[in-house]
Order: sequence, then structure tokens, then C-alpha cells
Amino acid sequence: MLKKNVETFLGCDSDWRDARVVLFGAPFDSTTSFRPGARFASAAMRKESYGLETYSPYQDKDLADCKIFDSGDLELSFGSPAAALSDVDRRAKHILKDGKIPFLIGGEHLVTLGAVRAASGAYPDLHIVHFDAHADLRGEYLGAKLSHACVMRRCHELLGDGRIFQFGIRSGDKSEFTWGKERVQTRLFDFEGLERTLDALAGKPVYFTVDLDVLDPSVFPGTGTPEPGGVSFEELRKAVTLVCSSANVVALDVNELSPHYDASGASTAVACKIVREMLLAIQKQEV
Repeated sequence: MLKKNVETFLGCDSDWRDARVVLFGAPFDSTTSFRPGARFASAAMRKESYGLETYSPYQDKDLADCKIFDSGDLELSFGSPAAALSDVDRRAKHILKDGKIPFLIGGEHLVTLGAVRAASGAYPDLHIVHFDAHADLRGEYLGAKLSHACVMRRCHELLGDGRIFQFGIRSGDKSEFTWGKERVQTRLFDFEGLERTLDALAGKPVYFTVDLDVLDPSVFPGTGTPEPGGVSFEELRKAVTLVCSSANVVALDVNELSPHYDASGASTAVACKIVREMLLAIQKQEV
């Protein structure tokens, strides 16, 4: 059993025994290729989440009625991506073993690989739904295979062809798109076809990963690799709610907020609200 974090995300103060969903942070950004700072995201989101209400008028649900446990941040080795991933894997396995859903807050996108390792061990037929501006399908980046630019390629090595479904992608090396064409399903620029994909995945275990730079930088400038041409807040809100409420999501994450690149705090508020809506939507059988 894990201990409750001292400062929890808004409304996520249930006891471990009662909780269906368990939050944990992975403050790691050592492979960031442009602007570092995602290691500060989970702490900033916990603090700033109290600027929101627990109630969502979008869904007519309230976090106060949910059973969610916040286990706090992992203490990760910034000098070793492999060690950091091992720690993420271990925490996610602990949560899954107790029949709960791990909800990871990054951190750079590489931390997803640790949680996917744990989820794929528990669910051999795991599929991934991936929202992002970037394909993240490079075989290596500057000689490193453990990089946020390679995270979906490493996940593919675990799962195989036809099990990764990407949406919102608008950036990547040409070789990534060439390699991925026959191996992953990639929807460029928006969420068109998401409902059809979820229908096809009905009943199958899904890992849902959201890189917040899928949002347009005019909405979400506080990120390490901003990419113009992204989706709106409302488009993302509707899409994450759809996935969490209709898919068999067994693990999920939100990552790539770098709060200090948006001194207004608006990007952190956006991230918090997306997390709130995901937490509420995944409680479909509880609320």
C-alpha cells in the first residue's frame, strides 16, 4: 500500500483501499531536445489545481464524489533514463497489481514508456491511443534510443504492428512517417476518425497517452517543444472525454507541461482542467 501525498491534486484525497484510480508524478525531463522544464509539471499542477472547482459542468460530475488516490511524485535519477523508466515501471506495476488504474503525470514523454511496460505486462493485448503534435517514432535521436523523440518507437517494440493509434500529429522526420505508415495508424492534424478507432478497440485494453503539445501554442505555450497548428482546448477536452468514457482504459498519462514558459499560469490551468475531465470521464461506472 502506498502513502497519500501531502499535497494532492484537487479532489484526489481518497484512501488507497477505496481508490479506483491512482495518480503519480514522474518529474523527469533529461532527454528533452529543445526546452527543458517538464520536471516541474506535476508539482505545479497539484498546486494550481486548487484554482479549479471539483465540479465539471461539462460532464455534470464532481471529483468530490470520486475515489482517487494521489501517491505523489517519484524521486527519479535525472542522469539515467533507464533508471527513471525502471522506477516508473515499478510504481505502475504496484498500482496495477492492486487492481487500480495508474494515471501518470509527466514529465517529458519518455516516461510513458515505463508505464507502458507495466501495462503491457498486465495486459498482453494492450493498445495505445496517442495524442501528440509529434510522431515520436524515431529509431534514435542523437544516438540515444531512450529519448522523448523515440518513445512511441520503443512502445511499438513492446506491442508490435497495428496497436498504436496516433491523433493530432503534425511534426516529425520524414523517415518516421515512412517507417510508421505500415506499422501504426496516424491521423494528421486533428481527431477525425477517433470514434471509429474507439469502436474498433471496444473491449480491448487501452493505454491512453496525452502529450499536451497537441494543443496549439496559442492555447498552450507552456511546453518544451511548441508546434503551431494544433487543436483547440475544446477539441482536446471533447476528445479526452470520449476516450476515457468509452474505451477500456487500463492506464493513462498526461505530459509535457513546462510551466515556467507561461508565466501567466494559463498553460498550467489548461493542463489541470484536462486532467480533471479525464479523471471524471474514467469514473464512468462510479459516478
